[in-house]
Amino acid sequence: MAFTLQLGAQAPRFSLPATNGQTYSLDDFSDAPVLVVFFTCNHCPYVIGSNEVTRSTALKFTEQGVRFVGINSNSAATYPNDSFDHMVEEMEKHNFPWVYLHDESQDVARAYGALRTPHFYVFDADRKLIYTGRAVDQPRDTSKMTVNDLDQALTEHLSGKTISVPLTNPIGCNVKWDGQDAHWMPEEACDLV
Repeated sequence: MAFTLQLGAQAPRFSLPATNGQTYSLDDFSDAPVLVVFFTCNHCPYVIGSNEVTRSTALKFTEQGVRFVGINSNSAATYPNDSFDHMVEEMEKHNFPWVYLHDESQDVARAYGALRTPHFYVFDADRKLIYTGRAVDQPRDTSKMTVNDLDQALTEHLSGKTISVPLTNPIGCNVKWDGQDAHWMPEEACDLV
Protein backbone atom coordinates (compact mmCIF):
# COMPACT_ATOMS: atom_id res chain seq x y z
CA MET A 1 0.00 0.00 0.00
CA ALA A 2 1.29 3.47 -0.91
CA PHE A 3 2.46 5.65 1.94
CA THR A 4 1.05 8.87 0.48
CA LEU A 5 -2.66 9.52 -0.04
CA GLN A 6 -3.69 8.56 -3.57
CA LEU A 7 -5.53 10.75 -6.06
CA GLY A 8 -9.28 10.38 -5.60
CA ALA A 9 -8.92 9.48 -1.92
CA GLN A 10 -11.06 11.16 0.73
CA ALA A 11 -9.41 13.76 2.95
CA PRO A 12 -8.45 12.18 6.28
CA ARG A 13 -10.13 13.80 9.26
CA PHE A 14 -8.20 15.81 11.82
CA SER A 15 -8.73 17.89 14.93
CA LEU A 16 -5.68 19.97 15.77
CA PRO A 17 -4.77 23.05 17.80
CA ALA A 18 -3.93 26.24 15.90
CA THR A 19 -1.57 29.08 16.67
CA ASN A 20 -4.60 31.36 17.21
CA GLY A 21 -5.72 29.35 20.24
CA GLN A 22 -8.56 27.52 18.49
CA THR A 23 -8.90 23.89 17.47
CA TYR A 24 -9.81 23.08 13.87
CA SER A 25 -11.25 19.98 12.26
CA LEU A 26 -11.85 19.11 8.63
CA ASP A 27 -15.52 20.06 9.07
CA ASP A 28 -14.58 23.65 9.94
CA PHE A 29 -13.72 24.14 6.26
CA SER A 30 -16.84 22.47 4.85
CA ASP A 31 -17.97 25.69 3.12
CA ALA A 32 -14.81 25.88 0.99
CA PRO A 33 -15.22 24.66 -2.61
CA VAL A 34 -11.54 23.71 -2.55
CA LEU A 35 -9.34 22.95 0.45
CA VAL A 36 -5.55 23.04 0.31
CA VAL A 37 -3.90 21.13 3.16
CA PHE A 38 -0.13 21.41 3.26
CA PHE A 39 2.54 20.10 5.56
CA THR A 40 4.99 22.78 6.53
CA CYS A 41 7.20 23.86 9.42
CA ASN A 42 9.24 26.74 10.81
CA HIS A 43 12.84 25.87 9.97
CA CYS A 44 13.01 24.24 6.52
CA PRO A 45 14.77 26.42 3.90
CA TYR A 46 12.38 25.13 1.22
CA VAL A 47 9.42 26.33 3.29
CA ILE A 48 11.05 29.65 4.15
CA GLY A 49 12.08 30.15 0.53
CA SER A 50 8.58 29.60 -0.84
CA ASN A 51 6.29 30.95 1.91
CA GLU A 52 5.72 34.23 0.08
CA VAL A 53 4.74 32.47 -3.16
CA THR A 54 2.39 30.26 -1.12
CA ARG A 55 0.98 33.45 0.43
CA SER A 56 0.41 34.96 -3.03
CA THR A 57 -1.28 31.79 -4.26
CA ALA A 58 -3.53 31.63 -1.19
CA LEU A 59 -4.53 35.29 -1.54
CA LYS A 60 -5.14 34.92 -5.29
CA PHE A 61 -7.80 32.26 -4.73
CA THR A 62 -9.37 33.66 -1.54
CA GLU A 63 -12.20 35.37 -3.45
CA GLN A 64 -13.13 31.99 -4.95
CA GLY A 65 -13.47 30.55 -1.47
CA VAL A 66 -10.34 28.39 -1.48
CA ARG A 67 -9.03 27.77 2.04
CA PHE A 68 -5.45 26.93 3.00
CA VAL A 69 -4.51 24.88 6.08
CA GLY A 70 -0.86 24.56 7.10
CA ILE A 71 0.08 21.65 9.37
CA ASN A 72 3.38 21.29 11.22
CA SER A 73 4.00 17.65 12.09
CA ASN A 74 7.73 17.90 12.70
CA SER A 75 9.12 16.58 15.96
CA ALA A 76 10.30 19.42 18.18
CA ALA A 77 12.68 16.88 19.76
CA THR A 78 14.46 16.71 16.41
CA TYR A 79 14.16 20.40 15.57
CA PRO A 80 13.33 22.58 18.63
CA ASN A 81 12.57 25.47 16.26
CA ASP A 82 9.51 23.52 15.10
CA SER A 83 7.85 23.70 18.52
CA PHE A 84 4.35 25.08 18.93
CA ASP A 85 5.68 28.24 20.64
CA HIS A 86 7.84 28.94 17.61
CA MET A 87 4.82 28.32 15.35
CA VAL A 88 2.95 31.04 17.24
CA GLU A 89 5.93 33.38 16.82
CA GLU A 90 6.09 32.66 13.07
CA MET A 91 2.42 33.52 12.60
CA GLU A 92 2.70 36.68 14.69
CA LYS A 93 5.73 37.74 12.64
CA HIS A 94 4.46 36.87 9.15
CA ASN A 95 0.65 36.88 9.43
CA PHE A 96 0.23 34.15 6.83
CA PRO A 97 -3.27 33.83 5.26
CA TRP A 98 -3.86 30.29 6.51
CA VAL A 99 -4.54 28.59 9.80
CA TYR A 100 -1.41 26.94 11.19
CA LEU A 101 -2.08 23.67 13.00
CA HIS A 102 0.14 21.53 15.21
CA ASP A 103 0.19 17.76 14.69
CA GLU A 104 2.27 16.83 17.73
CA SER A 105 1.33 13.12 17.60
CA GLN A 106 2.21 13.01 13.87
CA ASP A 107 -0.95 10.95 13.32
CA VAL A 108 -2.25 13.38 10.71
CA ALA A 109 1.06 13.31 8.81
CA ARG A 110 0.80 9.52 8.74
CA ALA A 111 -2.83 9.61 7.59
CA TYR A 112 -1.96 11.90 4.68
CA GLY A 113 1.40 10.30 4.01
CA ALA A 114 3.27 13.57 4.22
CA LEU A 115 6.74 13.17 2.72
CA ARG A 116 8.33 16.59 2.88
CA THR A 117 7.94 20.20 3.93
CA PRO A 118 6.27 21.65 2.05
CA HIS A 119 3.91 18.94 0.68
CA PHE A 120 0.56 20.08 -0.74
CA TYR A 121 -2.79 18.26 -1.01
CA VAL A 122 -5.69 19.83 -2.90
CA PHE A 123 -9.22 18.56 -2.26
CA ASP A 124 -12.38 19.34 -4.22
CA ALA A 125 -15.80 20.20 -2.76
CA ASP A 126 -16.40 16.52 -1.96
CA ARG A 127 -12.98 16.42 -0.26
CA LYS A 128 -11.55 14.06 -2.85
CA LEU A 129 -7.83 14.49 -3.56
CA ILE A 130 -7.33 16.15 -6.96
CA TYR A 131 -3.70 17.31 -6.72
CA THR A 132 -0.71 16.42 -4.55
CA GLY A 133 2.97 17.27 -4.55
CA ARG A 134 4.94 20.50 -4.80
CA ALA A 135 3.72 24.05 -5.17
CA VAL A 136 6.65 25.29 -7.27
CA ASP A 137 9.66 23.70 -8.93
CA GLN A 138 12.25 25.83 -7.07
CA PRO A 139 10.90 26.29 -3.53
CA ARG A 140 14.26 27.08 -1.96
CA ASP A 141 14.82 30.01 -4.33
CA THR A 142 11.60 31.06 -6.01
CA SER A 143 13.43 33.65 -8.13
CA LYS A 144 14.48 30.62 -10.22
CA MET A 145 11.06 28.94 -10.44
CA THR A 146 9.63 28.17 -13.87
CA VAL A 147 6.27 26.70 -12.84
CA ASN A 148 3.74 27.00 -10.03
CA ASP A 149 1.99 23.62 -10.16
CA LEU A 150 -0.30 24.50 -7.25
CA ASP A 151 -1.55 27.70 -8.92
CA GLN A 152 -2.01 25.80 -12.20
CA ALA A 153 -4.00 23.00 -10.53
CA LEU A 154 -6.27 25.45 -8.72
CA THR A 155 -6.80 27.56 -11.85
CA GLU A 156 -7.67 24.55 -13.98
CA HIS A 157 -10.01 23.00 -11.41
CA LEU A 158 -11.86 26.22 -10.65
CA SER A 159 -12.39 26.88 -14.36
CA GLY A 160 -13.95 23.43 -14.77
CA LYS A 161 -11.00 21.85 -16.53
CA THR A 162 -9.27 18.57 -15.77
CA ILE A 163 -6.04 19.16 -13.86
CA SER A 164 -3.31 18.55 -16.45
CA VAL A 165 -0.59 17.65 -13.92
CA PRO A 166 -2.32 16.21 -10.83
CA LEU A 167 0.77 14.55 -9.35
CA THR A 168 4.26 15.93 -8.72
CA ASN A 169 7.02 15.10 -6.29
CA PRO A 170 7.14 17.40 -3.26
CA ILE A 171 10.48 19.20 -2.96
CA GLY A 172 11.78 20.00 0.49
CA CYS A 173 13.09 18.66 3.77
CA ASN A 174 11.71 15.32 4.89
CA VAL A 175 9.18 15.32 7.72
CA LYS A 176 11.06 15.04 11.04
CA TRP A 177 9.67 11.89 12.64
CA ASP A 178 9.82 11.61 16.41
CA GLY A 179 12.50 9.27 17.72
CA GLN A 180 14.20 8.97 14.33
CA ASP A 181 17.28 10.44 12.72
CA ALA A 182 16.60 13.84 11.13
CA HIS A 183 16.91 12.35 7.62
CA TRP A 184 14.87 9.19 8.23
CA MET A 185 11.82 8.42 6.10
CA PRO A 186 9.39 5.51 6.45
CA GLU A 187 10.47 2.51 4.37
CA GLU A 188 7.30 2.60 2.27
CA ALA A 189 7.67 6.32 1.51
CA CYS A 190 8.78 6.94 -2.04
CA ASP A 191 8.62 9.45 -4.89
CA LEU A 192 5.09 9.99 -6.20
CA VAL A 193 6.06 10.04 -9.88
